[in-house]
Amino acid sequence: MDSSLQSKLASYTPAESAIDIIKSSKVLFLVGPTGAGKDSLKEVLLKTGKYHHIVSHTTRPPRINHGIPEVDGDDYHFINKDTAKKMIDEKAFIEAKVYSGNLYGTSVAEIQAAHNEGKIAMTDIEVQGVAEYKSIDPNVMAIFLLPPSFKVWQERLSRRYGDVVDVEDHKVRLETGLIELEQLLNTDYYIAVINDDLDTAANTVDQIVTNEKHVNPDEIKAISIAQELDKDIKDYLEQASS
Repeated sequence: MDSSLQSKLASYTPAESAIDIIKSSKVLFLVGPTGAGKDSLKEVLLKTGKYHHIVSHTTRPPRINHGIPEVDGDDYHFINKDTAKKMIDEKAFIEAKVYSGNLYGTSVAEIQAAHNEGKIAMTDIEVQGVAEYKSIDPNVMAIFLLPPSFKVWQERLSRRYGDVVDVEDHKVRLETGLIELEQLLNTDYYIAVINDDLDTAANTVDQIVTNEKHVNPDEIKAISIAQELDKDIKDYLEQASS
């Protein structure tokens, strides 16, 4: 882990001007376990022309995903550690953290760009990031995307990662999904949406975001699905450890 980056971020707080930008902008975060369909949903929403994709900054090098190289400015803004330190000193981030030795952060410029375009700033994010943004502005929107059932979720994971899945990696994904679901069920940060059909889910999310009250008429059903997933994951992990 880069201790110099970590130490710079230990007491990091965004500038007041950055907080003002967040509070004066529409911001949407897509949350949910791996395989819930966040990336696919994001692509559908971007095609409407109403949304601006927040591209995060990172100090890690570009990767090749499924044979396709990551693109600077599209997948991430790839920066070196000196640039990252300079951006921290200049309060250029709204939030940033070090993970596996590399910095990941959201720049003020990305939110400002969405604001200038009159669009909704949108990205997928981890539950920890939602908590950080909610502490800045409780009005930021966080949609928690859910698979319709444990069975369908496992089928999606199998298609995504192949038939031969490392047992430990699969366990970690389930444990992470459980942590995320517990956040949904035990905080009021999220609006739950079931992703059974992608176009239907995208339409539901768009209606929630553009509706003044930001509510999902099927929220009760979605929470029920989340409770079932929570139980099914716990049962699966218990059986796997016995």
